[in-house]
Amino acid sequence: MSNFRLAPSILAADFGRLNEEIQMVNSSKADWLHVDVMDGVFVPNISFGQMLVSTMNKSCTKPLDVHLMIVEPEKYVDSFIDCGAKSISFHIEATNHAHKLIHHLKEKGVIAGVAINPQTTAESLYDILEDLDMVCLMSVNPGFGGQKFIYRTLEKTRKLRAEANARNLDLLIEIDGGVGLHNAESLLKAGADVLVAGSSVFKSEDPIATIAKFKALEINNFDL
Repeated sequence: MSNFRLAPSILAADFGRLNEEIQMVNSSKADWLHVDVMDGVFVPNISFGQMLVSTMNKSCTKPLDVHLMIVEPEKYVDSFIDCGAKSISFHIEATNHAHKLIHHLKEKGVIAGVAINPQTTAESLYDILEDLDMVCLMSVNPGFGGQKFIYRTLEKTRKLRAEANARNLDLLIEIDGGVGLHNAESLLKAGADVLVAGSSVFKSEDPIATIAKFKALEINNFDL
């Protein structure tokens, strides 16, 4: 069995067929549904808010992995938990209250994650690493789907995994942006646990088969 999680990103779906796209994910081997919430302030794009996330949650049988690309996430996390989010990642660059917010999320019983942009160093998380359940490494500049993968993310992943291992932490490392079958194995070898796949899944000819190919990748024998 594969021992990593695959989270198709609904941002890449056909929103004219949203329910069909969610049913496809339900029937696939995907583990989570990744939901990018954008406010047009923190990132130069607007996606969707609580009402649509709540609607997705009613249709989706997979846990919702909500990625908040918004300013002042502390004002909104509770509403997204109420909408059904099972994991929430907020950006370290978007708040001055990261430590407090992480503990609030954990108290609420959701996976507490912090996301960082490509130019933000892994070391910037070291002071809060023990408190985190997950780190989401952006491997593209956030705001739009379909971008090319930034390969420096591989080294950042290795560095973060080594630090977590040195501290004996059970930390999930999620990679978000430009992930496809062409680089998935390299990311898993580098120490990733969760792969967010958008265009590579939803724009493929057979999304269910593509998801199955992702999930067929074995990392048990990789040298981490």
